Amino acid sequence: MKNLKFLILSAFILLISMGMDAQNLKPYTIGAIGQGSVEEVAELVKKELKSADFEVLGSYKPINHEGRRIIAFTSYELKSAVEQVGGLTGFALAWRVAVTDEENGVIVSYNTPKYWGNAYFTKSYKKVKDLYGVYAKKIETALAKVGGEGGVEYGSKKGLEEARLQRYRYKVLMPQFDDTQVLAKFDSYEEAVNTIDQNLKNGIANLTEVYSVTLPDKKVKLYGIGLSGENGEGKFMPKIDISTPKHTAFLPYEILVVDNKVHMLHGRFRIALSFPDLSMGTFMKIMSTPGDIKDLMEMACKSES
Repeated sequence: MKNLKFLILSAFILLISMGMDAQNLKPYTIGAIGQGSVEEVAELVKKELKSADFEVLGSYKPINHEGRRIIAFTSYELKSAVEQVGGLTGFALAWRVAVTDEENGVIVSYNTPKYWGNAYFTKSYKKVKDLYGVYAKKIETALAKVGGEGGVEYGSKKGLEEARLQRYRYKVLMPQFDDTQVLAKFDSYEEAVNTIDQNLKNGIANLTEVYSVTLPDKKVKLYGIGLSGENGEGKFMPKIDISTPKHTAFLPYEILVVDNKVHMLHGRFRIALSFPDLSMGTFMKIMSTPGDIKDLMEMACKSES
């Protein structure tokens, strides 16, 4: 009888453990609710990120909205993870903290590490799981110094399991992570980054470089680019960012140079992953957005020849 009770108890503990491991993930996490203005909280976020040895890459006002800020940064853990796997995982080189003025206060949020790690590293996530664990704890600790009430994930009612994130697509036949759109091909990695760097330096209508981060040994460079104009962030964000807390950390959109090619995550993947509860009706309201973003980003890759 004792052995039977022991087996039942062991099975119960195993089921609980499996349930904890299989818990669903949501795309964003509240890091803190800050005190003060958006600008004051954003400056405090930058200070705490730097104090925690994160490298702040850049910041901007998404949608040109006074009540929103994005701070982009990277870390040893993120770079090490990408160095291990390489290729398209370069999209994970930078992370984003959003500061948004909402009804409940100034909310500091960020992209949930485990959610996006599984989506961008897919089956290789197990190779970098420990690095992401360290990184997740560091960002949680840093933002806790900005204010209280952090730690709550949001952005989806039910969330998604790790296994689904690793093979994520919005609907059948829709693009997955590696179904990128290749914006341009060059003769070399150096030509690709030099062309984009020069274009952004010279100025391109409706494009603003927010940050860039490079792994030269891997021939990988990631750019975060703000999109303005009639087909930019101001067109599509009000149609999809309709719940609270806001999904400000969705922005900016990125392009990635890998070797001699410039990649962009397909809008029907990147937007859906960022707004996993998006209804088909709402998606139809932004039907032109994936193409609009692609057209804008291609301008950064134009060669004089």
